[in-house]
Amino acid sequence: MKKDIKSLSLAELESEMRERKVEPFRAKQIFQWLHQKQVTSFDEMTNLSKELREQCKEIYELPILEAIEIKTSKIDGTQKYLFQLMDGNVIESVFMKYKHGNSVCISSQVGCRMGCRFCASTLDGLTRCLEPSEMLEQIYRISKLSGERVSHIVIMGTGEPMDNEKNVLKFLSLLTDPNGLHISQRNITLSTCGLVPEIKRLAQEHLQITLAISLHAPNDEIRRQLMPIANRYSMEELLEACQYYFQETKRRISFEYSLIQGINDKREHAYELAKRIAYKNCHVNLIPVNPIKERDFQQTQKAAILEFKNVLEKNKINVTIRREMGRDIQGACGQLRKGYQERQQKTKEGKGCRHMD
Repeated sequence: MKKDIKSLSLAELESEMRERKVEPFRAKQIFQWLHQKQVTSFDEMTNLSKELREQCKEIYELPILEAIEIKTSKIDGTQKYLFQLMDGNVIESVFMKYKHGNSVCISSQVGCRMGCRFCASTLDGLTRCLEPSEMLEQIYRISKLSGERVSHIVIMGTGEPMDNEKNVLKFLSLLTDPNGLHISQRNITLSTCGLVPEIKRLAQEHLQITLAISLHAPNDEIRRQLMPIANRYSMEELLEACQYYFQETKRRISFEYSLIQGINDKREHAYELAKRIAYKNCHVNLIPVNPIKERDFQQTQKAAILEFKNVLEKNKINVTIRREMGRDIQGACGQLRKGYQERQQKTKEGKGCRHMD
């Protein structure tokens, strides 16, 4: 079985070269071809000898993602990409343009097993975790296809990043390597539904990334209705882990809060949330929930969203309302992939019926 060369660190590549009696400086050249120039074949590595390129072809796999669907929003220019992996699985990524720079939201798994009730990503469960190379490839392909420089990364697409902890940490190391794309850690946001032990371990890495917690409720009772993970870890345990993360990294926590009409968006919920997170160094990002056809959740009305925001602000909580992007192109997490899978299934069923005829 061939090794995934794009998931190897520079130190690992140097070790590989030494094993094969190749000058170690070749490792840096290969690494830069992979992560700076983002080539799609070994033949493009023109400063390597033909012999070394042929050796690489025999020993290493060079994972490349294929864009099988690209949708562009007529509202704000947001682009949603459906990528096919080398094993035939599909994932989705989003390219968003902001004043502060271009951002890519990537997936960390094929599917998800966390079961959050408002999310389309989790409806079919988890297929597998993504390799570091497959996470990087989402960024590299979007940069090439859009012709735009990417400066910010959000690990908030399909999957729970902390359920793919080892590969995500390796991805972060490769992404921020000075010999690669060299994205600043401060320009990276990692979103988690709240895996407490993993958050504590992440804190011990002392990275300067932003940790975004999918909170979505002011208390355990409501959170358990929306997020199965709340049956494993209480809000008190989660907030303690967040406090530990802040102590270790000095990075402000971001709490994601999807407002769902009649469930978690009332005035009393805002007061309860404010009391719960008071005196924490945090920021609350209010998100009007994206309705999905498999659930009957409704988006909170604009007036109620503003009232919720005002309550938090009066209680000295830093808060913003997330700008909706790409809603006309199935911008919500997991929607594009889900739609593709349904179309594929209908095609198979149609072929099956014709065969029976």
